[in-house]
Amino acid sequence: MPRGKGRDEAGVWNFRNVPRDVIVKAKIEAAVQGKSVKALLMELVEAQWQELEKKGLLPKGKGS
Repeated sequence: MPRGKGRDEAGVWNFRNVPRDVIVKAKIEAAVQGKSVKALLMELVEAQWQELEKKGLLPKGKGS
């Protein structure tokens, strides 16, 4: 972790080689739900983490 950056501070992810159809489908689903692609992906990831926490495969995070 770079110096001066706290754990709670937002970071940046850049993904390469994402198939174009995945990008298009994510944009369509986000638009249908009236949210950003970022919000859609965060919801999907957080739902997956909750499932892993329930199964004991991931330590419980903040707010869990």
